[in-house]
Amino acid sequence: MEELRGVELLPEPGEPKILSAVDPSTSGHEGQWRAEVTGWAPVLPDTVAFRTRRVFSLASGLVIALFMGIIVVLWQSDLLLLQLPPPTSEWAFEDSEIRDLQATGLTGEGVRVCMVDTGVSLSHTSLEDADVLFEDFVGNSATPTDYGSIAHGTLMAGILLSTDFQQGIAPNVTLGMAAALSANGENNTGSETRVADAIRWCIFDFEADIISLSLGGAQDQSASREGPAVSATRQAIDEGIFVVAAAGNDGGSGDDGFVSAPGNVNLVITVGASDREGNVWSQSSMGESVDTDGNVREYPNQKPELTAPGVDILSTGVDNQWYTSSGTSDATVFVAGALALILEAHPELKPNGQSSTGCIELVKRALADSMNSDSQHDSKQGYGQLKASAWLGQIPDEIAC
Repeated sequence: MEELRGVELLPEPGEPKILSAVDPSTSGHEGQWRAEVTGWAPVLPDTVAFRTRRVFSLASGLVIALFMGIIVVLWQSDLLLLQLPPPTSEWAFEDSEIRDLQATGLTGEGVRVCMVDTGVSLSHTSLEDADVLFEDFVGNSATPTDYGSIAHGTLMAGILLSTDFQQGIAPNVTLGMAAALSANGENNTGSETRVADAIRWCIFDFEADIISLSLGGAQDQSASREGPAVSATRQAIDEGIFVVAAAGNDGGSGDDGFVSAPGNVNLVITVGASDREGNVWSQSSMGESVDTDGNVREYPNQKPELTAPGVDILSTGVDNQWYTSSGTSDATVFVAGALALILEAHPELKPNGQSSTGCIELVKRALADSMNSDSQHDSKQGYGQLKASAWLGQIPDEIAC
């Protein structure tokens, strides 16, 4: 068997007892060569393409459909949404020194603020603990209602009263909300007579310490007599009630050079709007140098008296949502709210049955002095930007007014 060394012995297919000797060094013997020399030529199998296992079936289709249905239900119910909080307007409260006053414990407790606006909706969780008295001059609702196209009154109320997510300026004031404006397309309007009636409700029925007017109309320079809203505003001031009003939003190339009425009344605190950088908002109205009687306005009653944060201000909206808005309306509430904190610190400034305009004049001079010690006035920025803590610091400890 010496001659068989180095060869392989392979059984023949179909007859395993017959062995074939194969020289492994022969090229190609591993394939067909052996079979060909022995007369057996097998057919090589055709290549079959590899196919993945079929995943989709009727059962899997039903499972996918069920899963998608659950996703839709969760989406519609907001259970699938990650609720990211909106950015706050904390810069506005810091820059205006509102937070500094609040840090001393001031919340507006015991102060009565009245707003004439589109009304208010108290459905927002940030307003659910608010102390609000509502009077309707638009319809006949006995419950707080907002008639505005963008819930303007609710936005203004939230800047003052919010207690959730973004702390309001004076959440413990008692708010009187007189609904006198309503939606007119994208704008909110109301007759001047209705606004005047609402202001008088603030005076005599609600007995306000402060009236906040985030509204205004164009001054009619050709009129021989002042309008009802201006007359009602003068009546409030004669009663010793502080009135804070918006300068107006007609700035820019179309500015008529006048603040809105009733912000044109001398002893009203008239407010323009500023942005996060401290610049005057482009649409904030310019003030006039002469009053309605033709007299040159003098310190501290030049218009507007100041600016306050009024650009991209976050506040409460309808359906428990948060909205941002810009305008001298927002800025007005910042000043009215700061004044509410000051009246809490100095309740002797609040109007009473014997009040005159003396305390209003004192507070207005303190306001101007807190921003500008050299009596300089700008027709758009006023005497400067709201600094609530400095304003309080200018109020004398012993008050005689």
